[in-house]
Amino acid sequence: MEFSEHIKTANVEDVVLRQPLQPPSRGTLCITGHHLLFSDRGEGGSRQVLLLLRNIDAIEKSVENLLGYSGFFSNAGHGERISGSSGTVTIKCKDLRVLQLDIPGMEQCLNIAHSIETLSCLDNVSEMYPFFYRPTDFSLQDGWGLSTPEEYYSQAKALQKKWRLSSVNRDYSVCPSYPPAVIVPHAVDDDTLKKAAKFRQGGRFPVLCYYHRKNGMVIMRSSQPLTGANRKRCKEDELLLQAVIDGSDKGYIIDTRSSQQVQQARMTGGGFESKSFYNHWKRLHRQMERGKALQESLIKLVEACGDESNNMDRWLSKLENSKWLSHVQTALSTAGLLAECVERDGHSALVHGFDGTDCSLLISTLAQLIMDPCCRTLEGFLALLEREWLQAGHPFQQRCAHSACSHARLQQESPVFLLLLDCVWQLWRQFPLALGFSEALLLRLAADVYASEYGTFLCNNDKERCALGVKDKTHCLLQALLKPTVKDFYLNPLYEPTELAIWPSVHPQSLQLWRGFFLRWTQQARHLEEVQEEIRNMIIEWEKLALR
Repeated sequence: MEFSEHIKTANVEDVVLRQPLQPPSRGTLCITGHHLLFSDRGEGGSRQVLLLLRNIDAIEKSVENLLGYSGFFSNAGHGERISGSSGTVTIKCKDLRVLQLDIPGMEQCLNIAHSIETLSCLDNVSEMYPFFYRPTDFSLQDGWGLSTPEEYYSQAKALQKKWRLSSVNRDYSVCPSYPPAVIVPHAVDDDTLKKAAKFRQGGRFPVLCYYHRKNGMVIMRSSQPLTGANRKRCKEDELLLQAVIDGSDKGYIIDTRSSQQVQQARMTGGGFESKSFYNHWKRLHRQMERGKALQESLIKLVEACGDESNNMDRWLSKLENSKWLSHVQTALSTAGLLAECVERDGHSALVHGFDGTDCSLLISTLAQLIMDPCCRTLEGFLALLEREWLQAGHPFQQRCAHSACSHARLQQESPVFLLLLDCVWQLWRQFPLALGFSEALLLRLAADVYASEYGTFLCNNDKERCALGVKDKTHCLLQALLKPTVKDFYLNPLYEPTELAIWPSVHPQSLQLWRGFFLRWTQQARHLEEVQEEIRNMIIEWEKLALR
C-alpha cells in the first residue's frame, strides 16, 4: 500500500497549533505516512512538533464559513469548496494530550482530518512505523530483546535440580501464545504436557514463571481448566501440578475470579481445579476486573481528570466513580497475597483467571517485585516485563488498540499493562529507595505501549512477532532504554538495594492518583516534574562531590 493514497493534502500553511502548557503558534502543518509535523518559524526561532499518528486516539472536526455556519462531522469527508471558510481539528492522543489545529480552508481541513483518521488506524503491522524506523546508533544485527527463556533457565542453577527446559512448544503448536521453550518439572514428560495443554484454555498449561531463591518455592502461571458442566478431569494436568509441589504438603491456587464467576465459567466449558482431584492444592479467589470493565474505568478517570469545573466535590465524586484506584488496590492486595503464600508461608502457587494473559501476568509481576530485589533494578525490571508480558503472551495489539478517548466501539481493549505501571508507581512512591528506576521509565513505557518507534509492543504474542518479522525488521525498546546515552535518565539516584521484601500498604489513604501520568499535561504536574528534576540533579551532584 502507498501511504500517499490517503494523503490528499500533504501540507498546509498558516495553521495555528494550540497545545498544553504552550502558547498558540502559527506555522506549517505536514502529514506523512506515519507522522504529523508542525513547524513554527516565528521570531523566536524554529520550533517543531512531531507526533506519531499511531498516538492519535480520536479526532473531532468543525468547520465555519463566512456566513457563520458551524458544524461537527463524525466522519471525515468532502464538503463543498467554500471560499473564506476555515476549520478546526481537535486531536486527542493516547498519551492524554489534546492538540487543536486551526486550519484555513474547509476542504483542506477535511482532507487533513481524513488523512489523520485513516493513517492513525492502520492495522497492518508491517506498515507501522517501527518497520521504517532506523536510528543511527542501532543495528538490526544487534539482536532483539534482553534474554530468552533458555538464558533465564541457565542462569538459575538452583532450579535445575527439579525443573527442566522443555521445547514442546517449539513450533507453537501446543500453545500459540507461549514462547517456544518453557520451564516445567523434571518428572513430567512432553507427552504429558501436550495432554495437559488440551485441558487448559488456549493451551496455556501450567509453566514456571518464578523461582524463589530463598526457599525454592515457585510461582506457576496457566489459564483456567476446561472442566465444564460435567466436571471433566485430566490426569495429566493433575500429575503436572502434583509434580510442582512434590515433597510439600500443599500449594495455593490464586484464582483471579470470584466463586460466582467460576461457577458461571463451568456452564460455558471453563471451570476450576476440584478439591477432589487436586487435594493438595488450596484455592483462593480474588476477583479482578478485566476487559471492558477496566477500559470503562480508565475512560471515566480520564474524563474526571479533564474536568475544568474546579469543583472539588464533583472531582472527588468522579474519581471515586471511575473505580480506578479500587482496581489498583485489588491488584496490589492480590499480588501481596501471592507473595505471602511464597515468601511467608513457604508454599508454591499457581495463578490463573480465564485466559491467563492479563490479570495472571499482572499479579505475578507485582509479586516478583515485592519479593525479589533482582527485579527492582532497571535491568531486572525490564527483563521481568519481557519475561512476564512479551514472552508470556499478553495481547498488546488487542489490548492497546485504543486508549481512553476513542469514539470507536470497544472490542478487546483493556489497560491491564497501564494498571501494572500504576501499581509499580505506587510501590515506587511508598518505597522511594527500593526501586532502581525512576518514574520517567514508567511514563516512557506508558506512552510506548500505545504508540512507539520500536517494535517491542507490536502483535499479541511471540508467534505473531516471529511470523511478521518484528524481531528481524524492528528495533527493541528494552535494549534502547539500556543504552549508556539514555540509561542514566531512567535510573533512580536514591536507590539503595535491599534484600528484604517490600510489602505495599493498600489502605485507601496509602494509594494516590498517578499525577505524573493522568495529570501530566497540566501546569501543576509540570511544576512538580521540574521540582523532581531539580532534586534529581542535586542528588547526582552530591554523589559526585562525595566521590572526590
